[in-house]
Amino acid sequence: MALWERREAVLKIIVKDYITGAVPVASKAIADKHGLEVSPATIRNDITCLEEEGYVTHPHHSAGSIPTDKAYRYYVELIGEDIELPPGEQYLIYHLLQETREEIEQWLKLAAAWLARFVRNMALVTSPRATHCRLKHLDLVALQDFVALLILVLYGAKVKQQVLSFDKGIKQDELTKLANKLNSIYVGMTSSEILANKVELSPEEKQVSQCLAKMIAAEDKLEYGKPYLEGLHLMLSQPEFANNPKTLNILEMLEGENWLRNISCQQLSKGEVRVIIGEENPEPPLQDLSLIISLYGIPDKASGIVGVLGPKRMDYAKAISSLNCLSMLLSNSIASQW
Repeated sequence: MALWERREAVLKIIVKDYITGAVPVASKAIADKHGLEVSPATIRNDITCLEEEGYVTHPHHSAGSIPTDKAYRYYVELIGEDIELPPGEQYLIYHLLQETREEIEQWLKLAAAWLARFVRNMALVTSPRATHCRLKHLDLVALQDFVALLILVLYGAKVKQQVLSFDKGIKQDELTKLANKLNSIYVGMTSSEILANKVELSPEEKQVSQCLAKMIAAEDKLEYGKPYLEGLHLMLSQPEFANNPKTLNILEMLEGENWLRNISCQQLSKGEVRVIIGEENPEPPLQDLSLIISLYGIPDKASGIVGVLGPKRMDYAKAISSLNCLSMLLSNSIASQW
């Protein structure tokens, strides 16, 4: 075995053993358990070289080795992105989604729950967001003489509501007639298409049309759909978080939405898996963690994010393979309903 090949083997052993055991990996344990057919002294020399190159470090002088961010990055590049989930797990998640395929919110929650249990860390799934939202249907419901509730349904099963106040009293039958007229004109249109339409409208119809356009435009500005988070307790049960003062910072960050906005702003291609390790993360509380994300959906129509968040000492192969499978299944489910 060539010198670098042996050091690469030692590095892979340190990463894998630390992922599994969460304790520093000793050179003697490497020599005894992994059949490299060299002495502990030789392995210690290899580890010294790996440390000088920034791949491993030690909690203290007499302890074993733990991987650095550079080591995890090297390991992720070695295993690659084209990792398949075992057939049994593929079968399980496929049938779970099949059972709830008519309820988007239900199967997104179920997908997040399955992913969290499978990787034993926190899972994230966002609802699919259209590239450009389009009107599917609108309803107007009378609340008081001058007040009505506008119910907007967009393609992709997203529903929004807005209370409108009119300058004159309008009864329910008039509201229904108004809604039917606007449905016949605007169905399938984007916000800009509604505003550009030159059809003649009454003052009340213009008011509803302008409100529709504003509501759809507001949805277009969102960078991701509703997030579903599962498995936070699984992530925080890992040894890294025991008596860790940084845990509170992580919780505070996850309660907000800016962290997800910053991540999702980074362009992803459908089917791509992005692994963001430690200090590669833009949010300081995430810099002791790794985030793995993938895009699902229909190109140029609708997309969402599926991801795993956990300690840098996570099982990357399992996380990447599960995201590959889940993003494909979610894409197929979206395609059948959009």
